Amino acid sequence: MPPTDLTTSHEKSLLADCQDVLGYRFLKPELLRAALTHTSGANTRLASNERMEFLGDSVLGLVTCELLYQRFPEFQEGDLTKVKSVVVSRKTCAEFSRALDIDEFLFLGKGMDGHAEMPMNVLADTFEALVAAIFLDGGYDAAKKFLLEFLEPYMEDVAAQALASNSKSELQQVAQKVYGGVPRYVILDEQGPDHDKCFKIAADIDGHRFPPAWGRNKKEAELKAAHNALAAIQDADVPYPS
Repeated sequence: MPPTDLTTSHEKSLLADCQDVLGYRFLKPELLRAALTHTSGANTRLASNERMEFLGDSVLGLVTCELLYQRFPEFQEGDLTKVKSVVVSRKTCAEFSRALDIDEFLFLGKGMDGHAEMPMNVLADTFEALVAAIFLDGGYDAAKKFLLEFLEPYMEDVAAQALASNSKSELQQVAQKVYGGVPRYVILDEQGPDHDKCFKIAADIDGHRFPPAWGRNKKEAELKAAHNALAAIQDADVPYPS
């Protein structure tokens, strides 16, 4: 982690390396410098990344909502809210920072630069500040492009993990109330090589089989099958026709 008394040339080199990692070139490098400055390394609180963190949080939320709205047209408002809460969580933002090795570029004070492992809240705050810096420097499209590199690869998995327990537990409650039984998840088909199989699974409650769904793994297929079963019980359109 860089000391706070960098020479101008060293600081410029550090910021250039950080831009390489981010995959974005700043028209105003001072915005990047501010985003990387923790309160402990700033002369005043206004010179730290706290204000940028505030803005970046909103930009992250907007990009996430737009992506979720487009990617999951079958999700209701409550489902979208659950997934968003995971995607924009401080834990997730900290993981994004770790993936970029952002702790190598932070400007810290003496009380912070001795940490063996950077605290999660510092990493999360910095990631949000970086989003704000890119937004201020290049606009919404630039910030969106930067964020999609992180959000798109695992959005489906985040959605499945965030909703799986809720949907399956909801189906279990409905099954006990309406049918007096519990759901089983039956594999009807599978396709693809062993390392990349897709599964077709249906929920079955006491012999009553509901419309099946395909998934990239068993967990995802069970989640979609639970959604299908709930929709069928409510006499609604099946969200994942097979």
